[in-house]
Amino acid sequence: MKRANLIFSVFLLPLDFLMLITAGIFVYYLRFSALVVLRPVIFEIQFGCYLLSSAAIFLVWLIVFALTGLYNLSERRHFSKEFSKIFLGCSVGTMLIVLFIFFNREFFSSRFIVLAGWLMTIIFVSVGRVFIHYYEIRSYRKGKGLEPILVFGSGREADQINDYIQKTPELGYKVIGRIGNLDDLFADWLDKLGQVNQIIQANPGLNRNDVFKLAEFCKENQIVFKYTADIFDALASNVKMETINGIPVIVIQRTSLEGWGRIVKRFSDIFFSFFILLLLLPVFLILGLIIKIDSNGQIFVGLERIGERGKKFRLYKFRSMIKNAAKMKKELVKYNERNDGPLFKLRNDPRITKFGKILRQFSLDELPQLFNVLRGEMSLVGPRPHEPEEVALYRNDYKQLLTIKPGITGLAQISGRSTLSFKEEARLDIYYIENWSIMFDLQIIFKTIPAVILRKNAV
Repeated sequence: MKRANLIFSVFLLPLDFLMLITAGIFVYYLRFSALVVLRPVIFEIQFGCYLLSSAAIFLVWLIVFALTGLYNLSERRHFSKEFSKIFLGCSVGTMLIVLFIFFNREFFSSRFIVLAGWLMTIIFVSVGRVFIHYYEIRSYRKGKGLEPILVFGSGREADQINDYIQKTPELGYKVIGRIGNLDDLFADWLDKLGQVNQIIQANPGLNRNDVFKLAEFCKENQIVFKYTADIFDALASNVKMETINGIPVIVIQRTSLEGWGRIVKRFSDIFFSFFILLLLLPVFLILGLIIKIDSNGQIFVGLERIGERGKKFRLYKFRSMIKNAAKMKKELVKYNERNDGPLFKLRNDPRITKFGKILRQFSLDELPQLFNVLRGEMSLVGPRPHEPEEVALYRNDYKQLLTIKPGITGLAQISGRSTLSFKEEARLDIYYIENWSIMFDLQIIFKTIPAVILRKNAV
């Protein structure tokens, strides 16, 4: 871990505690001062007693935060990842309070403070983390505290990683050299290893002997070693061992979404899609009215898509095209701007209505897919759902995309949306399938919000 990152990390624990206490004080005065007119106080706890109790409770919360990984110094901090951990930590902490109240009724009788405290602690701790991230990124953009790294490789992946790090100082890295092979490393950098913190092996086609040599070199010289994964590495992340008649057998699973993982994902899909639909009901009514005024046709359209295990289903969207748009597609295929795979993309598609352009820019046309999630045909997070004609053109290795239910959003959507090649999109979605976790889903959902609002690479 670089020194600058470590310095910022030192402030996290006291800052979190300060923000938790501030949230507690805010909720106290909100209940016993601002809302006393709306609902009289039946039982009032003295502020001094409340503050001491809150301090003790929040000290326990810091332990919960640590268990969720909020103080993990071995990981690079990203707010989207941190927010999901803050949400989880505050939720677990609140549940501990509820359990305490259940076993000791005389302690803390205000349900409002418990519920509002849960929400405010999430908000206040998140604000504190944003504050730290702001100054950390500001420091990196000024060139301060950047971690020096070497990029190993000469292929396309190496070019992409090198260019991205050079253009994105807020990552906290600075490329101080580019190495094509092991000979260059041994010849040019042996006397300058004190300047290097990390080596990123960005050539997935490098033979395994050279990878092991490079890894051993980094180990001997106390350098962090990272490498891009090949297909076997992706498969190896989902292996388990069985025995048949005493003989060990390695099983490569289709995805980590097996057993309880599938149950947890389905439960969260039902809960959140139902809650979001209730919340957005007025938005649905307004959008439906504008669509009817803007052009002739139905408010919703049902499009044929391929889902889990190749099953066909009707995907629902707000109509963003003119009537009979599907029939015009055959005439427009020759203008397809995507020649890297089976997808059809046309930036200035003449079939899109005026209001349809707005719907697509902010991904509002995809909101009705929440009904598909409730019906069990889709998930909130997953690979992009494709048309039957597109799936028919899949290469064999792309068929893994049909392992799980398609999603409204996904890793590919937040990583570039329409600018990604189909190969890159498929690679990201397959990575998601191989490495699924509920925390991964939360990170993608939280990253989707700014991607949609800022209209990053929307078509």
